[in-house]
Amino acid sequence: MSWAPRAGLPIVDLTTPPVFTLTGPVTRPRVTGLVDDARALMEATGAAVVVCDVAGIGPPGLTAVDLLARLQLAARRAGGRIRLRAPDPALRALLDLVGLRFEVEGEVEEGEPALGVEVEVEPGEAAV
Repeated sequence: MSWAPRAGLPIVDLTTPPVFTLTGPVTRPRVTGLVDDARALMEATGAAVVVCDVAGIGPPGLTAVDLLARLQLAARRAGGRIRLRAPDPALRALLDLVGLRFEVEGEVEEGEPALGVEVEVEPGEAAV
């Protein structure tokens, strides 16, 4: 099976994902409203990825973990996912502790070597 070549450049989507900024403190009554707001943002933009800026979320706790888990669930149900921006190390440790994995902006994707890292092929050989 073959297709005729298209004229011009291939279609490339260079859009920046929408940013959903979370500010603290996160309380139980705010969780539902924030999840609804994130879902509405995904539906309005049609984006597959929403960046959640968590720098201002405040001290991490189980309510923040609950909020992020619900946001990820809502995004997956809509066919997308969320990516965290500027998570506090304590929040990342808490997410790891409860077993939740999130994509974080600026991290190397799993299975890809970090940029600028030299790998030694065999012991004693020069790094490539």
